[in-house]
Amino acid sequence: MRYVEVPLALETRRVVSLDALRGFNFVWILGGEGAILALAAVLDNKGPVFEALGDLLRTQITHAEWEGFTFYDLVFPLFIFITGAAIVLSLPRLVEREGRAQAHLRVIRRALLLYGLGIIYYGGISQHWDDIRYVGVLQRIAACYLIASLLFLSVGRRGLIATFAALLGGYWALMTFVPVPGVGAGSFAPDANLANWIDRNYLPGRLWDGMRDPEGLLSTLPAIGTCLLGVFAGLFLQDERVPRERKALWLIGAGFALIAAGTLWSLQFPIIKAIWTSSFVLVAGGWSAILLGVAYHVIDVWGYKGWATVFTWIGANAIVLYFINGVVGFVPFAQRFVGGDLATWFDDTVTEGTGGLIMHLLALTFVVALAGYLYRRKIFLRV
Repeated sequence: MRYVEVPLALETRRVVSLDALRGFNFVWILGGEGAILALAAVLDNKGPVFEALGDLLRTQITHAEWEGFTFYDLVFPLFIFITGAAIVLSLPRLVEREGRAQAHLRVIRRALLLYGLGIIYYGGISQHWDDIRYVGVLQRIAACYLIASLLFLSVGRRGLIATFAALLGGYWALMTFVPVPGVGAGSFAPDANLANWIDRNYLPGRLWDGMRDPEGLLSTLPAIGTCLLGVFAGLFLQDERVPRERKALWLIGAGFALIAAGTLWSLQFPIIKAIWTSSFVLVAGGWSAILLGVAYHVIDVWGYKGWATVFTWIGANAIVLYFINGVVGFVPFAQRFVGGDLATWFDDTVTEGTGGLIMHLLALTFVVALAGYLYRRKIFLRV
């Protein structure tokens, strides 16, 4: 059993940029997406320039229909990437304080709690057993966190690299060479690929799209690879041999290299978020590394932290805010204040779509208010 040693003195140094980037990431999940789509609606019928801008916003704030990569496709893998980096920052201290065995138990308990929250998030057992969604966003985060953490605690850097290569290469080989009954081998089309076939035939409960699930069984393997990319980034940030001023440049350079590699791989294995292809892992990981590099340099190296305060608040309780949004909903709550005839009045008085934009902005205001309240009172509901 080998353990990736991280100097404790470095590990305890807070990487503020990681919290801020996590918060930036969750802004889009907690209302930012709806606000941008509402803004795009406001830009409709305002001339060719504004209409083109609105179309661009819609394209980038929605998932690619199948193949391709948009800004919104980055949101989920960016969080898994950040989760991997946070593993490096949190587990060494836990090992130092409570020992290796207790660290393993803590990881397992946290993963089970996340998985349970995911079941509840999608309706729990409020309906029949066959209607339960056993996989989902929180469930995939739980699986990635569990496997990446256990690997981090159990193998060295070479073992992590070998596992990463095996996950991406093995997934590519399975998807490319294992024939799908009635279809054959090498198909990556919707409902005609190995990942979708396995989910359709072996995944119990409710599938997100009826015939397939974007957080399915086989595609979780490369998603673990995304988490390991975050682990690699965290290890690099904690490497005392590299000056802090140069770490951002290395992260950004590595990010562009990953994007180039993923784009090249996509010529044979397309970039598809819905089945989390290996090329998607590299491209999404590349953009994640670039964003982390920029945030790290601006916040942790230059010390410009004030502008990221709101993001830090949200990032500190991201999972809790996400769960509240899924079960209760910040937008429905905001609609109680600016919905109905008041929203219609804004549409008639200002321009079409204004009511929806105000509602989503008010929802984001509630998110920030709750996140700030929890942060200022040092209430961190870690799961």
